[in-house]
Amino acid sequence: MSAMKKTWREKALWGTIYAATFIVVFLTSAWAKLFWRPGGDRFAVDWNESVGTVVADLSYGKENANKFDLYLPADSSRETYGLVVYLHGGGFTGGDKRDDDKILKWLCSLGYVAAGVNYTLASETRPGVNVYTQSIEIRDSIARIVEESARFGRPIKEMSFGGGSAGGCLALLCAYRDGKDLPVPVKAVFEAVGPSCFYPEDWRCYGCDKNPNLAAAMFGYMLGERIDPETFGTEAYEEQIKKISALSWIDSSSPPTLCAYGVYDKIQPYAASRRLVAALKKNGVPFDDIVFEHSGHGLQNDSSQGALYARKIVEYLDRYMPLEPRL
Repeated sequence: MSAMKKTWREKALWGTIYAATFIVVFLTSAWAKLFWRPGGDRFAVDWNESVGTVVADLSYGKENANKFDLYLPADSSRETYGLVVYLHGGGFTGGDKRDDDKILKWLCSLGYVAAGVNYTLASETRPGVNVYTQSIEIRDSIARIVEESARFGRPIKEMSFGGGSAGGCLALLCAYRDGKDLPVPVKAVFEAVGPSCFYPEDWRCYGCDKNPNLAAAMFGYMLGERIDPETFGTEAYEEQIKKISALSWIDSSSPPTLCAYGVYDKIQPYAASRRLVAALKKNGVPFDDIVFEHSGHGLQNDSSQGALYARKIVEYLDRYMPLEPRL
């Protein structure tokens, strides 16, 4: 075996180990803390037919996971409706739309059509599935969601995205990258603890700042492509990672953004979220940045900030996607 082949195989082996380590760490921590309730009981609603109905497991694509649940407000007297698509978390390898049933019912109770969307989960047995392919599935689901909502007598005029953790990452991507290509305009996006960019120096919670091979393996797993660690800090890397980096798509036309991050987050590093805030500010995008000073990924230690996040969601929807008057 040549020295070159041996070196490549060693790198591939370590890349697999690093990626596996990342998945285990991410999932263990995410599932332990993902049941956070940043809005507390403010997302609870006494659900019955006078509030709305749920149409479950509607199909939008060819994959088994390509299903969505539609939450239809009982009031059918409006000419048009706003749509809120809320995306579930789970480290890109787990989770389900039904995990967010409470917040989806709450959004519907406000008068909006809400949709929880499943996407194909990444796993060792499903090669080719990654953050990029997941975001494309979600992008392609919107036309079907709009079509089905109209079929049930709730025509959609405009929409917003929301999500938490992995779902927050996907919400940002679809809002910034794909917003102009969707069948209805994206008016706002709100998310909590979603990764928005991938710079090794930010991801020091995994040791990426000191180990470029680890960073390349982790980010490459999420991208679905091999990343050469020697490209970090270059335009070539910026162009390659752009497919899954919401930060790269921000411009002056990006939708107003509500974000929430924990200072002690060991899953999605807080330092990365500061780049998101800086980019929104630089491009003049209206935004609110809610910082959970005492919390990690679960946002569990700052109840007042959780209440603020819930209030701000309502404020953003009222301001940027107000309900149409009843007929």
